[in-house]
Amino acid sequence: MTHDQFEVLSNQAIAICGAAYFVALLLHLAEWAAGRRVPVDAPVAATVGAGAESRPTEAAEAAEVEDHDAAEKMERFGRWGLVATIVAAGVHLVAVVSRGLAADPVRVPWGNMYEFTMTGTLVVVAGYLLMYRRFSLQWLSPVVTGFVLITLMVDVLLLYTPVVPLRDALQSPWLVIHVIAAITATGAFTLGGMASVLYLIKERWLERGGSEASNGYLARLPGLNELDRMAYRTHAFAFPVWTFAALIAGPIWAQAAWGRYWGWDPKEVWAFITWVVYAAYLHARATAGWKGRAAAIIALIGLATLWFNFVGINFFFGSGSQHSYA
Repeated sequence: MTHDQFEVLSNQAIAICGAAYFVALLLHLAEWAAGRRVPVDAPVAATVGAGAESRPTEAAEAAEVEDHDAAEKMERFGRWGLVATIVAAGVHLVAVVSRGLAADPVRVPWGNMYEFTMTGTLVVVAGYLLMYRRFSLQWLSPVVTGFVLITLMVDVLLLYTPVVPLRDALQSPWLVIHVIAAITATGAFTLGGMASVLYLIKERWLERGGSEASNGYLARLPGLNELDRMAYRTHAFAFPVWTFAALIAGPIWAQAAWGRYWGWDPKEVWAFITWVVYAAYLHARATAGWKGRAAAIIALIGLATLWFNFVGINFFFGSGSQHSYA
């Protein structure tokens, strides 16, 4: 295949995977809609005849059959949604790889904002799928698929650029090292931010009288302690990776490209701000025992600085940043 054909393949694959993520989102929404008819706790059958052998009434038997059917439907939608997500991720991978093969000469597929976003969303999905079984992440499925679908739509509509060769500053093996670390950390921070958002939503719902004995999506989310622990573990993994990307690999690459390790470039400054916020998050948890709402808010502030560093710098400081191409 020619380079132009690989570019067409990448564009077609990103459209197909977007459609697959949309199907996965619909299936997961159907899964949780069906779950509203399935009691969180096992139903207690009604009995008749005091002192006699307890037998369920006809109404109780009918309700039990209905609950069983709804539970099977919920499981079936969830299984189909997971399969659709895996298929979408596979096509997504094709889009990323073919994007790199479309360049002449062949290069890594993260030379601009469009390619970074395309690759970063793939990392989010990959992290979710890798942790799906171990941490029972069914509850995160509609959030992940919805986030990736919306982000890819924005990426294609607003950030798309044709394939071009890398700029001179990007002609370095540190591009691979620095950006792989940054993308991995960004994906992990994003998953942790999702858990933090759900923590705040569920906490607010419980304060307003919500009951975990009900059958809705919020009731089926893990408990607040589990959500808080999930967010902490994800951030604890991402932080050292971001530290390497922003404070070690980045300055080394800057020295090779521009002859200085640090130049107070807007993107460098905001990368450091992001590092400080997440360092404060982990330090507060370890020393002051901050958990729950306070920790979730700090984590989301960190996520806001992370994504502003990625997107906002280019729109507000693009002309004054040496990273304007990325």
